Amino acid sequence: MTVTRFAPSPNGPLHLGHAYAALVAHDRARRDGGRFRLRIEDIDGARSRAALAGEFATDLAWLGLRPDGAAIRQSQRSAAHLAAGEALKAAGLLYPCTCTRAEIAAAASVHGPDGPVYPGTCKGRTDNPDGAAWRLDMAEAVRRAGPLTWLDELHGTQHAAPETLGDVVLLRKDAPASYHLAVVLDDAADGITHVTRGADLFAATHVHRLLIALLGVPVPVWHHHPVLLGPDGRKLAKRRGAVGIADLRRADGDGPALAEALRAHRFPAGISLSEGLDIAP
Repeated sequence: MTVTRFAPSPNGPLHLGHAYAALVAHDRARRDGGRFRLRIEDIDGARSRAALAGEFATDLAWLGLRPDGAAIRQSQRSAAHLAAGEALKAAGLLYPCTCTRAEIAAAASVHGPDGPVYPGTCKGRTDNPDGAAWRLDMAEAVRRAGPLTWLDELHGTQHAAPETLGDVVLLRKDAPASYHLAVVLDDAADGITHVTRGADLFAATHVHRLLIALLGVPVPVWHHHPVLLGPDGRKLAKRRGAVGIADLRRADGDGPALAEALRAHRFPAGISLSEGLDIAP
C-alpha cells in the first residue's frame, strides 16, 4: 500500500507553498488507494508552537484534504531518535563538535548544496563535551555503506553522493536530533513508502539514503516536486509575506476551489512554480 505524509513544522502558519506540498502528498496516496498521514515536526525547540498543530489540521480540512488517522507529533519519538544517535556513536560514526556557525563559515573552503561544508575542525575528537553537537563522520559512513542508489519518481535513479554535504549534524545541541536523523526514523516508523517533498530538499536525500543504510530501515521511493516561488523568485515563506492558508480560510475563501486551482497550476498573481532543482532559498 502506498503511504505518504505531509510533515510541516509548527514554526509559523501554513501558506500556499505548504498547501501545494500537501496536495501532492495527498493525491499521490489517493491515486493508488493508499494512506495520507499528517506529521507535525515539532522538535525545533522554542520555535515550535504547539497551538499551530490543530490549525494545520483545520487548514487541510478546509482544502478538502483529510489525513488518515490522528496527527503524529515528532516530539513523541525523541527517545527513539536519541537511541539511534547513541547506536551510531557506539559504532564509531559520530564525533562531538563545539564549533559555532560563525567559526564554520569563516573556516569553510567548500560550499555545498546547503551552504558552507563543515571543514572537519573537530573531527577525531574522542571526548564528550557538554553542549556539543554530534556530527556524522561522512567518509567512514560512506566507506561502510558502500555504493548506494535511490529512486526519485520525477528524476529517475540517483547515485547517492552524501559527501557533498560534508559531516552533517545528527544530534543537535538544542534538540534530540537533527532533521536528517529524525525524518529518516519517523518515515520508517510511519511506514511511509513514498516521500513527497519539495525539490529544495533533493540534496538532503543523498544523506537520508546513507542513514537508511546505516540504520537498517526500509528504503522508500522519493518524489521531489517543484516548489512555489514568490514575486522575488524565491521560495514562498511566511517571513517574506506569503499569505497564510488560515487567513484565506477566515476570509471565507473557497478551500476546495483553491485546491483545484493549485492542482491545475493556476496561482495568484506573482506566484509561480519552480522549473528545476536549483531552488532559490
